[in-house]
Amino acid sequence: MVWRSFWLLGMQLAGGGLGWWLGHVQGALMGVLLGSWLWFAADSWTASRLLAWLRRADLGSAPALMGLWGEVGDRTRRWLRLQSQQTQASDERLNDILSAMQASPSAVVLLDEQGRIEWCNQIAMRHFGFDAERDRLQLIGNLVRDPGFSTYFSAQNYAQDVVLQGRESTPSRPVRLSVQLYPYGDGRRLLLARDVTAQEQAEAMRRDFVANVSHEIRTPLTVLAGFVETLQTLQLPEEERSRYLALMAQQASRMQHLVEDLLALSRLEGSPLPGLTQWTSVALLLRQCEDEARGLSVALTRQQGRPHLIEFPQAQDLGEIAGASMELQSAFSNLLANALRYTPAGKQVSVGWQQHADGSATFSVQDTGPGIEPTHLARLTERFYRVDRSRSRDTGGTGLGLAIVKHVLQRHGATLEVRSTVGSGSVFSVTFPAVRLRRSPASGDVNAPADGAS
Repeated sequence: MVWRSFWLLGMQLAGGGLGWWLGHVQGALMGVLLGSWLWFAADSWTASRLLAWLRRADLGSAPALMGLWGEVGDRTRRWLRLQSQQTQASDERLNDILSAMQASPSAVVLLDEQGRIEWCNQIAMRHFGFDAERDRLQLIGNLVRDPGFSTYFSAQNYAQDVVLQGRESTPSRPVRLSVQLYPYGDGRRLLLARDVTAQEQAEAMRRDFVANVSHEIRTPLTVLAGFVETLQTLQLPEEERSRYLALMAQQASRMQHLVEDLLALSRLEGSPLPGLTQWTSVALLLRQCEDEARGLSVALTRQQGRPHLIEFPQAQDLGEIAGASMELQSAFSNLLANALRYTPAGKQVSVGWQQHADGSATFSVQDTGPGIEPTHLARLTERFYRVDRSRSRDTGGTGLGLAIVKHVLQRHGATLEVRSTVGSGSVFSVTFPAVRLRRSPASGDVNAPADGAS
């Protein structure tokens, strides 16, 4: 401010001095006016340069000015640079937030006061079929036409969620979405949707499992309770009493097998995966399975008097398999028991062990039972799923055998294949990867995979 006054006074004195030299008093007055005008013109020109720069808002082309306008320009430039940095930082934070919302596993939709879509992430586009550009500022009620959502949205009570059918849902693969709205800001709403299909399926499986276990236990308990009451209240002949006790023992054994299978499943689901350090002879496993199978066959066919014709591979070096030997024997025995229960007395059940050129090997059980309809094959390993419920219970099955087999095979990296022809029987094949197989130590290199074919 001092310099502006100094320059104005200097211009006036210079003009006045020049005017006095040219025209005494009148010239001095004219000179002072001319100096003031020149100062004003120069000052206005400087201000116009500053104003033009401000209108362009280009920090890189700021004019070099002196005096008061120069300081104003410098301060303005620094303020604009600070604002630009703050705006850039805000944009970066906003982009980070949007990126995080974009990476969210849940569908995210931002709605304005009227319920129009302001922004949505990729998951929302997939779940609801939105297009981020096309559907911007479209009313969500026009795009999500589920009656449940319309009622939920209009009620404006968002304390609970609403479950809708997903856009990708099909009869064979249903998709269920949990949708909830959260008010924020001045009338805006945040919509979150997550896929709860697996959760609902798990809950349904849990309910079915509890119902099945309750049913399986209630039936033998009812029978036992009836027999106990009969024995307590009636004087029965020794022969009839012995028959009742035998039936009670049968039902108790059925419950015991059910509990044992449930405990086996629990152990399989909660224990660590078997490693590759414990090796078991395949021939030994098959010999143990053969002893169990022949004993079960005698028990199943006692009344018919004709046990099954059970065929096992010839005694030879079948190599070794890595894993939990008890689990593997349980899986093999369950497949054999399943085949024997569905094969008529006197008919054949064949067990095979085939080694492949790539080092893998296949354990197979072939029966000559009634076969399985194709519609049942995909569900055979579900817990308590039975093709023929009455026959399975009559032969002592718990409905958990193939579920145990599935868990054991998954833990050992093996795959189960079922082939069946109605009226001709079924073949259950288990293929183990080469990494879990080797030749027996006595046959040479213990680290070499088994090969060839038997």
